[in-house]
Amino acid sequence: MADDYLVRIGKLIRDARQHRGWTQSQLAEALGTSQSAVNRIERGNQNISLEMIARIGEALDSEIVSLGYAGPMHLRVVGGRRLSGAIDVKTSKNACVALLCASLLNQGRTVLRRVARIEEVYRLLEVLGSIGVRTRWINDGVDLEIVPPAELDLAAIDADAARRTRSIIMFLGPLLHRMDHFKLPYAGGCDLGTRTVEPHMIALRRFGLDIAATEGQYHGMVDRSVRPERPIVLTERGDTVTENALLAAARHDGTTVIRNASSNYMVQDLCFFLEALGVKVDGIGTTTLTVHGVPTIDVDVDYSPSEDPVEAMSLVAAAVVTESQLTVRRVPIEFLEIELAVLEEMGLDHDRTPEYFADNGRTRLVDLTVRPSKLEAPIDKIHPMPFPGLNIDNVPFFAAIAAVAQGQTLIHDWVYDNRAIYLTDLNRLGGRLQLLDPHRVLVEGPTRWRAAEMMCPPALRPAVVVLLAMMAAEGTSVLRNVYVINRGYEDLAERLNSIGAQIETFRDI
Repeated sequence: MADDYLVRIGKLIRDARQHRGWTQSQLAEALGTSQSAVNRIERGNQNISLEMIARIGEALDSEIVSLGYAGPMHLRVVGGRRLSGAIDVKTSKNACVALLCASLLNQGRTVLRRVARIEEVYRLLEVLGSIGVRTRWINDGVDLEIVPPAELDLAAIDADAARRTRSIIMFLGPLLHRMDHFKLPYAGGCDLGTRTVEPHMIALRRFGLDIAATEGQYHGMVDRSVRPERPIVLTERGDTVTENALLAAARHDGTTVIRNASSNYMVQDLCFFLEALGVKVDGIGTTTLTVHGVPTIDVDVDYSPSEDPVEAMSLVAAAVVTESQLTVRRVPIEFLEIELAVLEEMGLDHDRTPEYFADNGRTRLVDLTVRPSKLEAPIDKIHPMPFPGLNIDNVPFFAAIAAVAQGQTLIHDWVYDNRAIYLTDLNRLGGRLQLLDPHRVLVEGPTRWRAAEMMCPPALRPAVVVLLAMMAAEGTSVLRNVYVINRGYEDLAERLNSIGAQIETFRDI
């Protein structure tokens, strides 16, 4: 292997390690080698086998090189181009993964329309396939058919795929109805700092599920004599926590009241899907859900998940940051009203069409046209709140938006332990962001963006924010290791190219 390749691979490994927040000693311990060996590898001074590269990639949950397939690995971005025309919002990533988990409740055939073809969905399909669920893309690869077996084979579960998605935790709710004891690999996904799964355990304990977490697995035991005799009060108004409680309640033979429930978009889609399965849910869109469960679900169901408000916000941010006029179609307006109200106060010039319904017949959509605007920093800080507040996943986009506004904006990302840190990657592209603590960033605008080559942050939304800034920066930028973007966005580069961006996918090896 040529010396220049060793140097380039060493740099990729160093960047991936630093993004994970590890020291060289921590990586060495994970690999069973010495800190000095890791130091030599990162400096390009040591020969390294493909097996070792694969081990390092697994330890860092980062794809250092791709072998044996033609999937994109990096993005080359020619920035400074204006976007134009119109683009449709895809279906919701978070709704699709919840519905895939919910399909385990049904003994019949489930068809999900226009499922997002993203890595997070692919990982779940790999897990489902490994335990005996038959899935196939139909209608020219647009829709997904899911047919479960009579008995799930959890002993054959694809543990690697399971560990690469946090969504695996939503198997707990359906599985407690299908078996008395089971094992699941720990949930993985984005590197967003420590997020306890205890709220899930508290809620599911009321249905008789006891979880012991040991040796990288959740060990579940179900006591059929335990039933929720009083309302379940969630200790965290989280989306996946609410979904897990709903999945458990759906096949509980009785009425379950869930309080402090999330009313966010993916939770509403799950409720609509449960109703299609024959489970009545009262209070959809509120923080108190009453679920009238049925012990057996065996129906052929056809459901269309609604559009993704976070992708819609991504596209709005792309137009703002590149100073473009762009029409974003099929925007789920109910879940972007706060964000648009903040942008209006900042001076955003935009208009919207009258509302119409999504294919599920319930979610309200609009087409939104954004125009180049002179933005001013908001008076108040930007911070997330449970729905109907500003969406947690939309907070990072305001870092890029604030960077093109006049003045100082304080962003307080209080939910995650370290996601705000990744926003300072915008400084590599000319941004002026000051990290006040692990949760707060002060953004100074306006910004004169400049091109750069850098590693993709390991968190989905900050990674897309970096891509948007590269699109605004004059010159050619390179964003390496973009698997995390593919976890949540389908063909994002190609779709952005269709409205005027110039983004090329490539691999080194």
